[in-house]
Amino acid sequence: MPISIIVQQHALLRNVVQRRLQSRRPAGSIFSTCALLLTVTASSSSVAAMSTHTGRKVIDSHLHVWANSLEAANGFPYVDQDPPASLQNLASTEELVKRMEDAKVDGTLIVQPINHKFDHSYVLKAMKLHPAKFKGMYLHDPSLSAEEAVTKLEDFALQGFVGVRFNPYLWPKIGDASWSPMSEGAGLAVYKRCAELNMPVGIMCFQGLDKHYDDILHLIAASPDTCLILDHFGFTGLDEAGNAAFADLLKLAKFPNVIIKISAVFRLKDEFPFERVKEERFLPLLQTFGADRLMFGTDFPYVLEQHPDGYQGIVQLMASWIPENDRDQIMGGTAERVFDHWGEPVAKPKDEEL
Repeated sequence: MPISIIVQQHALLRNVVQRRLQSRRPAGSIFSTCALLLTVTASSSSVAAMSTHTGRKVIDSHLHVWANSLEAANGFPYVDQDPPASLQNLASTEELVKRMEDAKVDGTLIVQPINHKFDHSYVLKAMKLHPAKFKGMYLHDPSLSAEEAVTKLEDFALQGFVGVRFNPYLWPKIGDASWSPMSEGAGLAVYKRCAELNMPVGIMCFQGLDKHYDDILHLIAASPDTCLILDHFGFTGLDEAGNAAFADLLKLAKFPNVIIKISAVFRLKDEFPFERVKEERFLPLLQTFGADRLMFGTDFPYVLEQHPDGYQGIVQLMASWIPENDRDQIMGGTAERVFDHWGEPVAKPKDEEL
């Protein structure tokens, strides 16, 4: 690659990072790490009881979009795995926009869906079409070398992605219920570089936090300045194994760089209206981590089949769980602090790229 292009890319990357750092720097303070920022508790404005339309924006910090059947046949094919048939045509970008408007959700973080795997073109197009509404979290490819993976990370940052997802089940399997560590090789290189770029890393422990807990501790120890986000209550289900894992999850509160997504309530082995999740998971997390380290998310489109009123219903239900003084923070404030403000896209799209 010509040196002039490399210099230009580095300059662009510096601008991206500087913008993110400036947007999160507390007035009059010296900001150096994501962990330091997480110790700053933002004040919440007064809101009407049970309202989701607060003084802050309402931000859904975890959902997916994928091509509908027509889009998949015309430029955005699925990779390895098709979406569930019942949801295939309910998760397009425009379907989500309509549901966001009905639910009064101002912005969302789109997490790259497994249905498109490492082809991020559909999510990238969504971000460019609706830069004020959408930010993206790309999916790390464990097959890359450390150098390739860090270069890919920087490329995604330049394209406007604001986070990285680690799916441990994409790493090579080394046993019946274990996978190669995320905290070695390319995974560790990306994790460390994320601290320098101020890009959080989200981890999906789909088969249970216990299977990845030691690996997560190794990541934290290796790069304490990286902001680590655990999806979906850390997948600590409401059973004996889940209860033990939840006790470990609470122990992570001592690390100020760890944030928990209060998302996908239906994945914790509870049924609507998910009262056990509220009492046995959400409220203890709120007490232990505090509102400034929790962020609301739905796991759209999967949530459409889990509430009688679909997307809008789950947004309202989860808002109703949160004490009034904490609602602004959990329903959007934490996400905007960690991922930058919605409504202010990192990079303006060019017409020919849409």
